[in-house]
Amino acid sequence: MDIFLSAATSFFFGFLITPVVIFFLKKGNIIDVPGGRKIHVGFVPSMGGIAIILATFAGVFSWFSFDQLVQTRYFLVALGIMFSVGLRDDLIELSAVQKLIGQCIPAFFVIIMADIRFTGLYGFLGIYDLPYLGSVALTFMVIIVLTNSFNLIDGLDGLAGTLSVISLSFLGAWFYYADMVAYSLISFTLVGGVLSFLAFNWHPAKIFMGDTGSLSLGFALTTLVVLFIDTNGTMLASEGWKINAPIAAGIALMIVPIYDTARIFAKRSLKGKSPLKPDKSHVHHFLLRMGYKHNQVALLLGGVKMLFIALVFFGYSLNDHVMLPIMVILAVVLGIWLDERTLRRVKVICKNTPVRVELETSRRTYPKAKIAKKVFDHNKINMN
Repeated sequence: MDIFLSAATSFFFGFLITPVVIFFLKKGNIIDVPGGRKIHVGFVPSMGGIAIILATFAGVFSWFSFDQLVQTRYFLVALGIMFSVGLRDDLIELSAVQKLIGQCIPAFFVIIMADIRFTGLYGFLGIYDLPYLGSVALTFMVIIVLTNSFNLIDGLDGLAGTLSVISLSFLGAWFYYADMVAYSLISFTLVGGVLSFLAFNWHPAKIFMGDTGSLSLGFALTTLVVLFIDTNGTMLASEGWKINAPIAAGIALMIVPIYDTARIFAKRSLKGKSPLKPDKSHVHHFLLRMGYKHNQVALLLGGVKMLFIALVFFGYSLNDHVMLPIMVILAVVLGIWLDERTLRRVKVICKNTPVRVELETSRRTYPKAKIAKKVFDHNKINMN
């Protein structure tokens, strides 16, 4: 019952506060200007993550018991710190180094203080346990990379929100059956906050979540996925719904940002470009070139994520040695199909669109040059 009440509180609080946030952002002229890599039209306020996180904390502090708050306190503190990093970056842009340092602090809280980390590889490649420093380093790298990967996928109306709702709903249900009620409450409370935001972020968006939202959501989602993988990999079958391929299951929950980041990194590196240089070659940009609209892209990529989650669900008895190759092959095949389909679609669009190249000067008419008669009257013409 508390799960429903917490999610409902988060949703209704977010639904009420988001228009207020939009009003003050417009009044303060804190808007996202179109142009460059921005594909939206018009001036849209950003920093919608303020409403998401405020709504989430409203649900948490309204319905969490004292014991649940104590159990999740380091996670909540880390989420608040990551929120402040995103807020500062939206207000006054941080350098890459400053942003990385800011992200290291909440990562430290959840890894060291909350002890949310990969304790091993759960039998994959024959590795069961990792040394503590190796465990911390691996978890730290995963949290930083996936948090920023999720940040990069936030380039379309409703896309980041849709993807996070799907993963958080799955995690909330799994934590509940694993008797981890506090983290189940956090997951569903986040779902309520994101759903209230999606009501205003669905195409055409009235507000964007900005780094304030995408970094906070990406961090929360990544941390919960790490907790899901480690708990699932170390639990007994009698303790809940155990998936024998925990690493593959975690990848399925983050498949879109993982695939997009790997694809971008590979393509830019092969072309001799910096993998960190921004451009319009993300997977959602390709789908837009195919003629899909923002909401269609969000639903399509959400459907792809649900396909991978369903694959994990039905193959729960298979281990990572089987599931990981299946997921990698499926992701590569879908990616190649997407590239080829996009290329064909772009060629068709170019072929059916007449190209009209007209110089402005070609449409103008100028009077012919004339020689005044007085030139001949007052001057002699040299015929030599």
